[in-house]
Amino acid sequence: MIERTEWEKRNGHRGKVLWFTGLSGAGKSTLAATAEKELFDRGIRCVVLDGDQLRSGINRGLGFTDEDRQENLRRASEIAALFLNVGFVVLVAMISPSAQARSLVRRRFAPEEYAEVYVKCPVDVCERRDPKGLYRKARAGLIPQFTGIDSVYEPPAEAELTIDTESFSEKESIGLLVDYIIGPQ
Repeated sequence: MIERTEWEKRNGHRGKVLWFTGLSGAGKSTLAATAEKELFDRGIRCVVLDGDQLRSGINRGLGFTDEDRQENLRRASEIAALFLNVGFVVLVAMISPSAQARSLVRRRFAPEEYAEVYVKCPVDVCERRDPKGLYRKARAGLIPQFTGIDSVYEPPAEAELTIDTESFSEKESIGLLVDYIIGPQ
């Protein structure tokens, strides 16, 4: 089997998992997708693992109970580990509402290969944005256990990077993120 250090040497960069957490509508997927393009353009091998995409495929059938949410994150972290092992920068965009579940994900990786990115945005702003109409459906009782409405979101206490998408523009947010990943250019 080819060692990760060999992959990283071939890739020309170190692999890392960046785990984006925040409420629905905070901008996790947007930041991850835009960062992916920026990194790709700079020759960095990267991949986005988006919570919605994972739930429509490998995590289909999982609900929103605490146990199902934890299994959802466990599966995502295992997929991230596979990409990390071939030297990719892995951008995982998932709500990840509980501190306990995020702690389990964090323990899956060595400290130097993992960073939590808190995409901070107040629930009222996320609800105004509501890009998928999910808050409206949750308020109407159509989506039970919706994070931020009738299910708790525990903001991270130890995020390596916090991006406040209420205060920063998308361009400023991407700049902060890319600078964190590869350093200022």
